[in-house]
Amino acid sequence: MSQARHSGEHSSESPRTVRDVVFVDGVRTPFGRAGEKGIYAGTRADDLMVKCIRELLRRNPTLPAARIDEVAVAATTQTGDQGLTLGRTAALLAGLPRTVPGFAIDRMCAGAMTAVTTTASGIGFGAYDVVIAGGVEHMGNHPMGSGADPNPRFMSERLVDPAALNMGNTAENLHDRFPAITKARTDAYAVASQDKLEAAYAKGQIQPDLVPVATLKPGEGWTVNSVDEPPRPGTTLEDLAALRTPFRAHGRVTAGNAAGLNDGATAAVLASSEAAAELGLPVKMRLVSYAYAGVEPEVMGIGPVPATEKALKNAGLSIEDIGLFEINEAFAVQVLSFLDHFGISDDDPRVNRYGGAIAVGHPLASSGVRLMNQLARQFEEDPSVRYGITTMCIGLGMGATVIWENPHHSKYSGAVAADGHAADTAATTEGAAA
Repeated sequence: MSQARHSGEHSSESPRTVRDVVFVDGVRTPFGRAGEKGIYAGTRADDLMVKCIRELLRRNPTLPAARIDEVAVAATTQTGDQGLTLGRTAALLAGLPRTVPGFAIDRMCAGAMTAVTTTASGIGFGAYDVVIAGGVEHMGNHPMGSGADPNPRFMSERLVDPAALNMGNTAENLHDRFPAITKARTDAYAVASQDKLEAAYAKGQIQPDLVPVATLKPGEGWTVNSVDEPPRPGTTLEDLAALRTPFRAHGRVTAGNAAGLNDGATAAVLASSEAAAELGLPVKMRLVSYAYAGVEPEVMGIGPVPATEKALKNAGLSIEDIGLFEINEAFAVQVLSFLDHFGISDDDPRVNRYGGAIAVGHPLASSGVRLMNQLARQFEEDPSVRYGITTMCIGLGMGATVIWENPHHSKYSGAVAADGHAADTAATTEGAAA
């Protein structure tokens, strides 16, 4: 870029206006336990994704399929039924017009979150009006690390600590770095996650965004799966204290205070505020800011801290402005390190009101949209909250954070009608001028 263009001198071009990006709707399959006994044993990953795309169109009948400009689908292990440019193949399998393009994306656990922010950037820039973004992970068909071939230079040249390639070891390292986060604290946090999810199910707060999935198992026939499989309601501290620590002798990380190995898919519709108004689509959240950050791979769980600081700075906000937190619970220690850094108590009611991945499961690349679904529901229930965040740690030492605004708040800065649908931007502007 020339100095004249950079400074704005001698240029007749007007600056491009960044458009508001809104979260229209999101759905997910029930999450299952990975393995031959899980509900999705024998089910293809791409078929799970198709279920989500079709459900989004069913729930939003004013959205013509031909108006979808892009389909971005994330998966961590991009092979087999999770390979072959998954966004494009899922779009075709879902019956979208052949004119709708698609692509695949990978940022490990933040895959769906990256699919959202990448396509949202396209909306903001004007390349898209409406997109579908999400993720899928079938850890039963594709165990974590399956087929991976890490470059030997990582070890031979000591580019990363050997623990960086095992997520459980990175969590133990986080305990070492923050000794105030004891196993007792992580177990207590894990019990609370189970309890909160159980309460959310009892109140009907989880079910509205679940897509029932029919599965066929040899000798058992067809089953319609309409609830999550991983939760263990009634879990006690005594139950967790008895679990072994597989990553380190006398360690602190167990299967009870970490997310499990799971299968599942998620998808969301994003749009410009103008397109949402034109098509009569609901507005559940407005994207305010997002950021990604890198940290030492051997303590990857701390990644949400710098990502959140960066996203807050970009938005001109502080942590005190955030009224709701949806933090992915890859490990309890990772969540607690975030809370300690920002001076938030372990049982703060703003944090993971419906429970988190320790209870509901974490099918890697799909989890980002689950966080968004839950935040959107909480925004609707609590119009006193203006801003919320979705954040997560990422393998190999990264963090991701997205800040959202609640359209039901009295000071909402986007254009939205009282019924939660996008208002006509031009009419709103004219009314304000009058």
